[in-house]
Amino acid sequence: MIDVVCGVIEDGSGRYLACLRPEGKHLEGLWEFPGGKVEEGESPESALARELLEELAVEVEVGAALKSVIWSYELRTIRLLPFRCRIIAGQPQAMEHERIMWCLPEQFDDLIWAEADIPILQEIRSLAGAE
Repeated sequence: MIDVVCGVIEDGSGRYLACLRPEGKHLEGLWEFPGGKVEEGESPESALARELLEELAVEVEVGAALKSVIWSYELRTIRLLPFRCRIIAGQPQAMEHERIMWCLPEQFDDLIWAEADIPILQEIRSLAGAE
């Protein structure tokens, strides 16, 4: 099983950053929360900070963990470790994604998401409804 981290980045308006996977990559054309693999010797939090700097050119404060998701794709099984994040430096840029966009929880269904991200969307919706 491969540990993969993702950042649930919220802006001050209750919107979340969604990223479109580029052509030619696994899960191309699907939306996801940004992140990547945890390297050997890395904590999930430091891996996420590294990945978001590489993918979006932003520095983040990694906050609370959300529920992990175990998902099996054809060739591999991942444990997706989502964390709430807040941008502390930089403006997000689509450096490794086709495009990026901010969306409210009620707009999540307008996008076609990678299947492993769907439980995270549901958790965000339930947390937003509880606040």
